[in-house]
Amino acid sequence: MTRVISIVHHEEVEELYCWFCRSANGEIYISKAEIDVHSDRFGFPYGTTDLKCLEPENWKPNNVLMHWSPKGDIDQLPHFEIRNRDPEDSPVEFTVCISTMYGEYNNILQFVQSMEMYKILGVDRVVIYKNSCSPLMEKVLDYYIAEGIVEIIPWPIDSYLKVSSYWHYSMDPKDIGYYGQITALNDCIYRNMYRSKYVLLNDIDEIILPVKYPNWKTMMQNFHVQHPKAVAFNFENHIFPKTIFTFNDAFNISSWRTVPGVNILQHVLREPDQKDKVNPQKMIVDPRKVAQTSVHSVLQAYGDEVYVSMDVALVYHCRVPLQAKLPRESLINDTTLWRYNVTLVS
Repeated sequence: MTRVISIVHHEEVEELYCWFCRSANGEIYISKAEIDVHSDRFGFPYGTTDLKCLEPENWKPNNVLMHWSPKGDIDQLPHFEIRNRDPEDSPVEFTVCISTMYGEYNNILQFVQSMEMYKILGVDRVVIYKNSCSPLMEKVLDYYIAEGIVEIIPWPIDSYLKVSSYWHYSMDPKDIGYYGQITALNDCIYRNMYRSKYVLLNDIDEIILPVKYPNWKTMMQNFHVQHPKAVAFNFENHIFPKTIFTFNDAFNISSWRTVPGVNILQHVLREPDQKDKVNPQKMIVDPRKVAQTSVHSVLQAYGDEVYVSMDVALVYHCRVPLQAKLPRESLINDTTLWRYNVTLVS
């Protein structure tokens, strides 16, 4: 079977067909697609969709194109290479998937600090689904691309759909939410299925931060001893408001002051949990064993999903506050990030 990750209107599209092409002799095999719209659309009419097509029995196609009919002209339709036929021999250990960079993104300092924290924690590759960013951010991306750590996936979704920067349709009734974030996350899992042992699914202003372990590798080695059947590990998201500062002269570095963006080392006061509200989660997954994911949980997986308590690791999320009216004394001092300060600053 070939699975084509797509964005489809959940009501208007009733039939689609996979046209498999055999380049050697021009043979074509047509298979009707099973249209599997992911369960998490959050009210938006367009949603992440798996188009699942049976392949021909006697040959392995290298390319597929999608058509709304088993007949017709296919000359103008794009051909898609079928990936994951030949797994790579030496996958990297950790890939971070960032979806999506949009809105002329310009939070340079926080981005650089996050990238350097990822490197300290053990990242091998950061895949960024980029819609738009500032010219200065473009220069920063070029630096990390040249370094070999960043891979950019162009994501011009707003050329095709009316996109929302909100997560739910009721907040902004457009075609699809968060610039197609869920589709990008699913694409990133499949794109790195055999290229990476683990895939981290988090936003650009988030760091999955170990509390009990020094880095991701040590943490994941211990997790797999404790949970040998686990394929997804969920970490609680905790807000560190960027509006509340903890000044420390060691982190008030003059050269950083001219860089636009947030200095995360100055934000170590954490919002307390809210009563009757569950903290959202972000994940580290085994990409070979997750078939579908949403933003905060996997939807289909071949194995167990494990909740990681915040005394073991948490998601450090530096952003605007969720509980803006809380007095400073109600916030919790959490300097876990400062354990890495010497390495991060250098």
